[in-house]
Amino acid sequence: MNAQQQMQPIFILSEGSQRTTGRNAQRTNIMAAKAVAETVRTTLGPKGMDKMLVDSLGDVVITNDGVTILEEMSIEHPAAKMIVEVAKTQEDEVGDGTTTAVVLAGELLKQAENLIDKEIHPTVVARGYRLAAEKSLEILNSIAEPVNEADDELLRKIAVTAMTGKGAEHAKDILSKIAVRSIKSVADKEDGKLMIDIENVKIEKKVGGRVEESELIQGVVLDKEKVHPGMPRIVSSARVALLDAAIEVKNTEIETKIQVSDPAQMQAFIDMEEKMLKGKVEKVVAAGANVVFCQKGIDDMAQHFMSKKGIYAARRVSKSDMEKLSRATGAKIVTNLNDLSKEDLGFAGIVEEIKVGSENMTYVRECKNPKSVTLLIRGGTEHVVDEVKRAMEDALGDVSASLKTGKVVAGAGASEIELARGLRKFAESLSGREQLAVNAFAEAVEIIPRTLAENAGLDPIDVMTELKAAHDNAKKWIGINVFTGKVIDSWKEGIVEPLKIKTQAVSSASEVAIMILRIDDVIASAGKSKGPEMPPGGPGGGYGGEM
Repeated sequence: MNAQQQMQPIFILSEGSQRTTGRNAQRTNIMAAKAVAETVRTTLGPKGMDKMLVDSLGDVVITNDGVTILEEMSIEHPAAKMIVEVAKTQEDEVGDGTTTAVVLAGELLKQAENLIDKEIHPTVVARGYRLAAEKSLEILNSIAEPVNEADDELLRKIAVTAMTGKGAEHAKDILSKIAVRSIKSVADKEDGKLMIDIENVKIEKKVGGRVEESELIQGVVLDKEKVHPGMPRIVSSARVALLDAAIEVKNTEIETKIQVSDPAQMQAFIDMEEKMLKGKVEKVVAAGANVVFCQKGIDDMAQHFMSKKGIYAARRVSKSDMEKLSRATGAKIVTNLNDLSKEDLGFAGIVEEIKVGSENMTYVRECKNPKSVTLLIRGGTEHVVDEVKRAMEDALGDVSASLKTGKVVAGAGASEIELARGLRKFAESLSGREQLAVNAFAEAVEIIPRTLAENAGLDPIDVMTELKAAHDNAKKWIGINVFTGKVIDSWKEGIVEPLKIKTQAVSSASEVAIMILRIDDVIASAGKSKGPEMPPGGPGGGYGGEM
């Protein structure tokens, strides 16, 4: 035997580690990513179906919102988690289009796999995809139409498009008007640029009533009741004080013992405490406030004095709600009660306590120029209200994204077909193998109209042929009507989406696809801690069937 044959194999990884390399690693990663995309694919479009997700405690979520589905599924596979990140980014940046982004990422990987099987190197595919993604943003920007805050009708169409296919669809006319009004209320202009913070639109949900009874309150609705039954239930022309200070007698900082030898001394203590509380309430009265929202506690005795003075008060109001009240009423949040003055007060036409369902809530309404508003969502059951809230968040995100970028495109698959057409033209100008990757990217983009057709039970081949023929005749906004199966002018039909949905989906989907393509080695260490174990057969082995 020669020395070479006697050499022992060298192990560089700890026992129990698993390693998948080369094509196997790519295949399992792509499989996992495709499985995630397949999961949400059936929810796309007006004819998309919903998912029922049940967690370990038996709590149920019924939704067709991509990011909600993926977060609730608690996915373990590392490559699949990267696809979930795409949905989260889309949700944070735009608030809608999560399913589109995930389906596109899955399809980009599927098309890449075909190229890799033809012996095209993954880095060549990745370079072609990067070129295609840059060109896509250029094409989308060139076909987009302008929009501004004065165009109410167009903004309403954007909100309706966002809600179509969601649980709120039957009330979309009412809800879309509410969405547009609320975004316009909270919009600020800085140096001629529109600034919109969706956080200033508070969404309160209450079970009971019908979805159509949802309303926009020009002010803030708090899930709080007045602290004392003797207080007025309703205050007109409210002068609002916002206090980040307790209306209580402070405990001493240092521990003190006081010996009382005489009941009169005890009584003197009680009287003193009462006097101090009365003094605090007097400060509120002197400032001219008749409504007080306190971030901290209000002593029982102080509540009594306040009710005697006809002041409406609520306590333990959250910091975020205090900030919303400040934007709505114009009041300043005061940290020191001694410092409270007339200038710190805000104004609201009406502050009242209203029973909604089984709970009392405080409505702060008719503010002069509220920069913070509240949407009160109603619905028959908890699940309905939750899904309407998600649909409303999508609509608000879409309207806000449209106004921020000032550009919109038509939906119903029209912009994707136009984009694919532009990419194929661009591919002709390239030489070498990148051309194949750009064509594969164009093919992947068409998954959106194809999925819309499939989810509606239509023949995707017929639909795609018809759409492409129309776009070749320079009709850039021709899309698919999933209810009739015919092609339509999406723009005229009012199917409009913000440009940002498309550009963000293309950017994040292509980035994550490129990242997954460049991985050729997956090393899962055994580690000392008992973390989630890798399935047999390396990463991806046991997860395919679980999706």
